[in-house]
Amino acid sequence: MSEMLEIRWHGRGGQGGKTAVFMLAESLVEQGKYAQGFPDYGPERMGAPVRGYNRVSDEPVRLHCGVNSPGIVVVLDATLIAGSDVVSGLKPGGKVLVNSSKPPEEMRKILGLKDGSVYTVDATGIALEEIGRPIPNSPMIGALLKVTDLAEIDSLARLVGKKFEAKLGAKAVEGNIKAMKRAYEEVRGNQ
Repeated sequence: MSEMLEIRWHGRGGQGGKTAVFMLAESLVEQGKYAQGFPDYGPERMGAPVRGYNRVSDEPVRLHCGVNSPGIVVVLDATLIAGSDVVSGLKPGGKVLVNSSKPPEEMRKILGLKDGSVYTVDATGIALEEIGRPIPNSPMIGALLKVTDLAEIDSLARLVGKKFEAKLGAKAVEGNIKAMKRAYEEVRGNQ
């Protein structure tokens, strides 16, 4: 990695965005990268718009502010697209990953993107089937790993098991890991 990669997440409270940015950062650190993961939100309440940020580099990360010019945008809730410019500041050639059952070509038009890559995955549908709850963070992490090659999916799966088995139980952890791996396989892209 020659330069720092910045990722901006858009979601709603209760969708696991905060957990996703922390898990991704921790996984990358365990693999020898320098990484940050932190949320940005106002009054904490279920359903309120939230943002999260990741930075990853081969060198120490010295920035400690929000991400204004992301190389990647992850959208946990496609309903946020209509109310805000989720792709503002996206670097030329950047990537956008959206939780949607729509094909990437249709999502590109909705986003109004002329440049870069658009990827979609039905993360909520996968989460409902594998976890039993509409929390798209685990599938979105799996899809993100596929479109970026940032980390190995098995490494992140081990971390999820280690961190959450006592808190969530073996069945919930297994469902989250299945959801991650399934989204890794099902994500669709449009260059």
